[in-house]
Amino acid sequence: EALALGEFNDADLILRLPPGQRIRDIKWLSVWCRRFTINFGEVFIPQGIEVPKIRILPEFKRLAHGLRSDNISILDAKTFYIPNLHYDGAGPAAYFWVGNGSEPHRLGIKVPNEVRSLEPLRAYQGEDIEIQLPGSLTVYDIDWLCVWCIRYTQNFGHVMIPKDLDVPPALNQTKISTMSTLGPSRSASNCRQFLNKRLQVRWELVGDKIKITLDARINEDEYAAFGLSGDPHSTKMVGGDVTVTFYDMLTDSFNAVDYYMSTTAQCDGKHGVCPDEVIGGRNDVSFVSGERYEGVTSITFLRPLQTNEAVNDRAIPRRGEVSVIAAIGPLNSKREANAHGTDDKTMNDEKIDFSQTYEDGCPVSLYDLLDENTTKAFQAMKIEGVQIFHAKIGPTGGKKGYSAITGQPSWGISWYINGLLIPEITVVRGQSYVFVVEGGNDKTNTPRYHPLYITDSPEGGYGQKSPSEQVKERIYAGVAFDHNGYPYPTAAGRYCEYSHVTIDLVDESDTFDDYFKTLRLLCEDGEIAHLNWTVPTDAPNTLYYQCYIHRNLGWKINVVDVSSGKTFMPYVSLLIAITILAVWIPTQLTRFRIL
Repeated sequence: EALALGEFNDADLILRLPPGQRIRDIKWLSVWCRRFTINFGEVFIPQGIEVPKIRILPEFKRLAHGLRSDNISILDAKTFYIPNLHYDGAGPAAYFWVGNGSEPHRLGIKVPNEVRSLEPLRAYQGEDIEIQLPGSLTVYDIDWLCVWCIRYTQNFGHVMIPKDLDVPPALNQTKISTMSTLGPSRSASNCRQFLNKRLQVRWELVGDKIKITLDARINEDEYAAFGLSGDPHSTKMVGGDVTVTFYDMLTDSFNAVDYYMSTTAQCDGKHGVCPDEVIGGRNDVSFVSGERYEGVTSITFLRPLQTNEAVNDRAIPRRGEVSVIAAIGPLNSKREANAHGTDDKTMNDEKIDFSQTYEDGCPVSLYDLLDENTTKAFQAMKIEGVQIFHAKIGPTGGKKGYSAITGQPSWGISWYINGLLIPEITVVRGQSYVFVVEGGNDKTNTPRYHPLYITDSPEGGYGQKSPSEQVKERIYAGVAFDHNGYPYPTAAGRYCEYSHVTIDLVDESDTFDDYFKTLRLLCEDGEIAHLNWTVPTDAPNTLYYQCYIHRNLGWKINVVDVSSGKTFMPYVSLLIAITILAVWIPTQLTRFRIL
C-alpha cells in the first residue's frame, strides 16, 4: 500500500503510474485525503495529450580521430545517451562541446564527461555513456553537440539538435545527477597553469563561495598549494593564505587543508607554514572530491570568498585582479607541507581576476607532459640518402612521440614520412626531391585537410596565420600565390591515415616499431599529390615539413652540402648501383637470348 504524503516545500517530484496505467487513461490527478474524502487540489489531463518522450538523433558525424557512435538519444532536457562511442583519445584538449549556430565553433560550452569530469576526453572503445549539460543549460538552448579540440579549434564530429523537441524535463530521473547542485557553471572553462605547466587551477564562483580544482602532476608523497599572496599587489609568500591539497597514502584519502604562512619556516605549532587549525584558526576549506590518475592528482574544494578570520585568512575579491601564489613540494611525516624546491613555487607576479573568463588558459593537458621518471620517449628517427618521401597522417604517439621528440604540443596527429613518425630528413643543397602527399584534399573537412609545405617555421600552419605573422615566415615549397597575391597550398592529395586498430596503445609499446604494429593504414579514394622540390643552394641548415592549415604536425629537414660525404655517400652509392644495374641487366638479357 502506498505511503501517506509527507511535507513538501518547493520540491520536484516524479510520479510513476501503477502498472498497466498510461497518462492517456486518466482524466485528472489530485492530492486526496482518503480519511476525510477531501480534495486538496487537482490538475485535469487534456484529452489526446502528447506526452514528452525520448528523442532519437543520428550518430556523430565522423570527421577525425576515429570518432563514431550509434544513434544518440536525448533522454531528457539535460541528458544525452551516446551508445557504442569510439574515439582514439589522441586529441590534446578535446571535450564534449555544445553551442549555437549552423555548425560547431570555438564559442561553445564544455560538457562534463560521463563521470562529471572536465578533464580532456580519454579514449573510448565501444562504450555506452550518458552525459549531462551543466548548470541551467538545456537541450532547448543549443543547436549542436560535438567533440571539440579547444587547442586547435577543430571539430572531430558532431550531431545537430532539432528545434521541434518535446522531451521529458530533467528531474534527476536518469542515472546521472544534475551538475547544477552547486549553482550555474558560468565559468567552468576558467583555468590557469603554473609551475612550468605542472599545476592547473580551475575555478567557478558559486554564490558567496568559490569552487577550485587543483590538477597537479605530482608524486603520491607530494602536495600542491594555491591561494592568495601575502601582498595583494605582488608575489609574497609570507602572509599568504593558501589551500594545500594532497593524497594521503596511509589513509587512502584526498585532503584540502586551509594554511597560513606567518614565515617560510616549517610549522612549529605557532609560526611558520601551518594549517589554520594548528595555530588556533579554523579550516574554512570544504573538500568536494578527489582522484588520482596516471600521475595527476586532482582535488576540488569550496572556500568562502570572505571568512571571519582576520589574521589567518584573506578575502577573495569578487571582482578585480589579486596576486596569487602556488607551490609543489613534499609532505612530512605529519602529512603537512614541507619545504619545496627553489623552482617549485611561483617566481613571477601572477594575478587573477576570478570574475573573468580565461578560456583555454591551460592549453597543455597534464597527461601529455613527459614524466621522465616513468616514460621513455621513442627514439628519434632519421631518413638519409632518399629522394622520394611518402607523407601520410598518423597518431602522435602520446607522451612518447611528438611532444617528447620536438618539445612542442601536438594536435593528436602528425606527419608520417615513409612510415616513420616525424623523422628528421636530410637533403642536399642543389638536389631534387619528391614528396608524395596523402594528407587530405577536402577543404570543407579541415580535420582531414593537411596540405604539405616546406618552411623555416618550427610550427607551420601558414594558412591560419595573420598577414603580419606570415611575413615573418619564409616558404620554400608547397605554396603559390594567385593574381591578387593571396597564398594557397599546392600539395594536397587524398587522405591516408595510420589509425589505431582499437585504441591508442602507446603506453603498452616500448618502441615505435611496437607501436606501429598497433596501427593500420586506411586510405580514401582520390588522387595523390606530388611536391617537387629542388633544394636552394642558399637554403639554411634547418627547415621543416609542415601542414599548411594546422600547426605542429611536422618536424626537421636537415640541409647539407654535397661535400658532406657521410650524408651524401649513400645517395652516390645508390646512383652508382642503379647505373651499374642499368648496364648489366640489358647485357644479361641479350646474353640469355643468344644462349
